[in-house]
Amino acid sequence: MKFVDEAIITVTAGKGGNGCLSFRREKYIPKGGPDGGDGGDGGSVYLIAREGLNTLADFRYTRKFKAKNGAGGEGGNRSGRGGVDTVIEVPTGTVVRDADTDELIADITTANQKMLVAAGGRGGVGNARFKSSVNRTPRRTIPGAEGDERRLQLELRLLADVGLVGLPNAGKSTLLRAISHATPKVADYPFTTLHPQLGVVDIGLGKSFVVADIPGLIEGAADGAGLGIQFLRHIRRTRLLLHVVDAAPFESDHDITQDIKTIETELNQFDRDLAQSDRWLVLNKSDVLPQEQLEEIKRDLIDRLQWDAPVYIISAVSGDGCKSLCNGIMQWLDEQEERKAS
Repeated sequence: MKFVDEAIITVTAGKGGNGCLSFRREKYIPKGGPDGGDGGDGGSVYLIAREGLNTLADFRYTRKFKAKNGAGGEGGNRSGRGGVDTVIEVPTGTVVRDADTDELIADITTANQKMLVAAGGRGGVGNARFKSSVNRTPRRTIPGAEGDERRLQLELRLLADVGLVGLPNAGKSTLLRAISHATPKVADYPFTTLHPQLGVVDIGLGKSFVVADIPGLIEGAADGAGLGIQFLRHIRRTRLLLHVVDAAPFESDHDITQDIKTIETELNQFDRDLAQSDRWLVLNKSDVLPQEQLEEIKRDLIDRLQWDAPVYIISAVSGDGCKSLCNGIMQWLDEQEERKAS
């Protein structure tokens, strides 16, 4: 299914049923009195997060959702039936905003989380409610209230512990294949990855973490160039970024440092907090260069970039260094959980 991460829908809650104007009429009872019942409440509209959903594609075809109206009251003090609620299923990780005011309504981050987005109108009041000692035959009723109606902007942000960022052809998709059961498309041309991919990395002993492969960024991505700007929002939720770098570019005089700075610039322009989040450097394609040369490249990058975070040398194709990388990530995530708990 084509990945879609934004949608605008209209939700309309049901109208409350009207109150009833009625008087009791029975043989041999000339003064039966008022017996008009209340109207039922209108149905509401809810969003609920469902596991297994990973796209907003369904909202390309269905954009309007309406709950049922409440039924009107009846004579004999019979209240109207309440309107049936409408429940809309969305993927976990959906951010909901008012499309007209940009107000944040909900951030749905857990499975089965249910959120009211449009409240149904209250049912009207029948004339039986207005009976009093001084008003034995009230003819007053209150109609049902209108339900809420609003336009919602849905934005899907992937829920992953680790996000892979880097230029196209850095080997992110190959790395995701190597460390998880995900099967992203891999080829030797730019923008192989056209939408984010998720993979679960199983370390063993009941420990695992989720990795998101974000489409390659290029210079100017934060301003709309290439494909990356459409998906930068997804790495806002990640706890750790792996900056994957091609350690063996085709041109021998290619400046790897500049590649790294290009991504840093795009992250900073898109979200300054994101640029300052934890980010490790992963030098890929170690199977093409001698170990001594790789270590020299690593030392040079650390020196020129003033890099103080971990740096790993791996080969996503052969798997060399991938296990060490995954163990390091798992240990770091565990330490973060311990700090949070304390």
